Amino acid sequence: MVTAEEAFRQLADGLGRSGADDFFKTLVQRLATLLRVDHVIIAEVVESDHAQTLAVWSGDKLRANFRYQLAGSPCERVVGHEACFFPGNVCGLFPDDTLLRALAVESYLGMPLYAVDGSPLGLLAVLHDQPMQFDRLAHEVLRIAATQAGAELGRRHAEQALTHSEAAARESERWLDALMHQLPGMVYRCHNDREWTMQFVSHGALVLTGYRPEALLGNQPTSYGRLIHPGDRDRVFDVVQDAVARHSPFRVIYRLASGDGTTRWVWEQGQAVYAATGEVEWLEGFIIDITEQHESQRIQQAVVQVATTVSTRLGDDYFHQLVRNLVEILEADAGFVATLDTTQEPATTLTTQSLMVDGQRLDNITYPIEGSKCAQVLAGQECMKAAGEAVSLPGDAPGRQPAQAWLGRRLDNVEGQPIGVMMVLYRRPLEDNNFPTSVLRILATGAAAELERRRDHQRMQQLAYRDMTTGLPNRISFVEVLAEWRARAERRQRPLAMLCLDVRRFKEINDTHGHQVGDQLLAMVARRFQGALGTGEFLARLAGDEFALLLADADEAAIADAMRRMPEALSSPIVLGHRSFTLEVSVGVAEYPRDALTPDDLFTAASIALFHAKQHAKQSGNGSSHFNDAMARDLHHRQRMTERLLAALKGDGLQLCYQPQFDLTTGELVGAEALCRWHDAEWGWVSPGEFIPLAEERGLIRPLGDWVLQEACRQLVAWRHSGLRLPGRLSINISAQQFDDPQLAGHIAGLIEDTEISSIALEITESDFMRDPEQAVDITRALRQAGFALSIDDFGTGYSSLAYLRRFAADALKIDISFVRDMLTSHHDRAIVDTIIAMARALGLRTVAEGVETREQAAALAELGCDQAQGYYFGRPVSGVAFFEQWGATVGRD
Repeated sequence: MVTAEEAFRQLADGLGRSGADDFFKTLVQRLATLLRVDHVIIAEVVESDHAQTLAVWSGDKLRANFRYQLAGSPCERVVGHEACFFPGNVCGLFPDDTLLRALAVESYLGMPLYAVDGSPLGLLAVLHDQPMQFDRLAHEVLRIAATQAGAELGRRHAEQALTHSEAAARESERWLDALMHQLPGMVYRCHNDREWTMQFVSHGALVLTGYRPEALLGNQPTSYGRLIHPGDRDRVFDVVQDAVARHSPFRVIYRLASGDGTTRWVWEQGQAVYAATGEVEWLEGFIIDITEQHESQRIQQAVVQVATTVSTRLGDDYFHQLVRNLVEILEADAGFVATLDTTQEPATTLTTQSLMVDGQRLDNITYPIEGSKCAQVLAGQECMKAAGEAVSLPGDAPGRQPAQAWLGRRLDNVEGQPIGVMMVLYRRPLEDNNFPTSVLRILATGAAAELERRRDHQRMQQLAYRDMTTGLPNRISFVEVLAEWRARAERRQRPLAMLCLDVRRFKEINDTHGHQVGDQLLAMVARRFQGALGTGEFLARLAGDEFALLLADADEAAIADAMRRMPEALSSPIVLGHRSFTLEVSVGVAEYPRDALTPDDLFTAASIALFHAKQHAKQSGNGSSHFNDAMARDLHHRQRMTERLLAALKGDGLQLCYQPQFDLTTGELVGAEALCRWHDAEWGWVSPGEFIPLAEERGLIRPLGDWVLQEACRQLVAWRHSGLRLPGRLSINISAQQFDDPQLAGHIAGLIEDTEISSIALEITESDFMRDPEQAVDITRALRQAGFALSIDDFGTGYSSLAYLRRFAADALKIDISFVRDMLTSHHDRAIVDTIIAMARALGLRTVAEGVETREQAAALAELGCDQAQGYYFGRPVSGVAFFEQWGATVGRD
């Protein structure tokens, strides 16, 4: 990176060696090289609506001057106005500008050239074939260059005026004098002595040194030499004398004590003027303030030092290293990072994450916000007291010297809400507050990001048991509580009731008004239900518009009261903005031990009751149903379905279909998933969502799973005998009951002995993994050792323990269709998908998205880093023959 000194040196070199005739040519060439741009133009205004170039640099060489029209060009906005910067698409912004089109530029920055009387003279413009981003230094270089160019153009105009009359000459002299005084920095002429005895000083001396020009002339009352910092004075004198001896210009950077008590960094360029005898008559030159650029470099070095130290740290260690380095670099007596207690509304306390006092790390403390200096920081984002305070250092022993100065910065999350503070404290007055303020401001961004990362991690843990939309316990949490309450009810010999609640009309509203309104509506429904809860009741959201309620020690009166309270909670309309929604609730109830003895059976009975309640609501408006014998008849139908499923399993009523899986980066076929389908002679096609849960319930899932494995392997063998091999692996679903078998690996290997294990990938749902996590760890490792690949299916719906997820010998996570379906319209679902992909990447797992139905979904998944996908967008499940016919061209031949 070009430093301030180097930038001004290059610019000064070029202008110092150029003659008056070559001034503009040299300037455009120097600017093109220094700023690394393709084109530089200096032009003066003629006839008010045209510009005549004075020098043109384009394509690495000088070009002939030309005249062009200002109207319709960015130059029109520059002349007589302010600097204009178009970092990209400038041709699109000014389609009528033929010059821009001819140069084919992408970006433009123009600086106006003014006379000392404020009248516009022309412009200096830099153009580039690519988008431009200029830092403060580049802008300063261009500003000074524009000032110099304006000065040179003004000088030429003045010379032209001199040819007309002596009056014009006198006016030109006045004008040039005014120009000198208007230039930034200080122009001077002085004796060649150690005091820099001034003969002439421009008006810029006041801004630069804090002293009026007359105060520096003749060293009365002070000399410029005495303003140079004592640590720099000898070095500066030696540099100047060496240049004088060599008859060459000198350039030097040093510190200057200003009249206001501050220390400034300045850059000086000058030269000696020699008499005919060769003796030095005087020194003359130009001095400018570069404190801002110098401080920027100093801040950058400090930030890099801290960032290098803490970059590999996480959690508490990150903040300990951050605070330790911060205190050392800023030479503070104490420093800390503290976070707001967000469990309170509003927050009333802060807790330190790391606390350093006098070089020692102290135990973290919690303290009230009110009455502390942190209250000022939280209110104003940033606060500083340089002296005059008497503040006890956090955790310091009583009687110790208090802090006289302190500096604090508020830490905000990405939404701009405060989440903590970062502070340093001093037992001495703070003389220079610019440096610590800038360092603290920059490092506060990283500290806030780390706090956010830690809170995100905590939120990921909470996802296991909380529903994001409503804040209620989720399904997995409810199932665990149901098992606990049922066991307690059995021990105490007390009844237990479960209510399944379904919000009627929600799907219609969600489809009509969109998922965002639907999510807001669900959150309001949850609040209404929570407000209606009684003592000893537990509420959860199961999925979609379904909720569940547990009643401990529930007698008939308590159940009837709950069945009344829940619908009444939604009796009044819910208002969202200008919309009003009237909802109704269907309620299904089952009791332990009257209707069911096990948690699963109680859940099933309540669900059946809810189904009947919803059916009755459509017919009679009665939206409540208690599990009874009439519903048991429904079980008879399920028994009949069980018998027909068993017959289909023994006969030829089942078949497998194969859905392709594709790499989202290359678009190549990388595998397929085997999906079971059932066609009944009487009922036609039976949904897998109906017969597979039934098979699990009726104990048929193991033989059904074995049939699927064997049939899938037969298809692989058939494809191989045809000379074709499926890329990657064929994924086969394994049920929870199959996964309960500790000898599963050996059992499956025996079933597929004629098939290469390397061709098979096994899938099991996330929730099934968690039925017995320790056994799941052992089984997955045995399957991996046997050569099978393993995927966790429907990931994100079962809320795995992250601790166990790291230990499972899995190869891939399959993102559930419920998240993929709405990820383009629900920021919650997109955030979940993004989190799953990031988590999989961190664990070294592939991600496979299910249910991809559109090009936009596929593109969004690829952008988030998902590896593979399947769904109707890529291909529907088809028979083995149809799969071969459709995708055979992409399958490698043996």
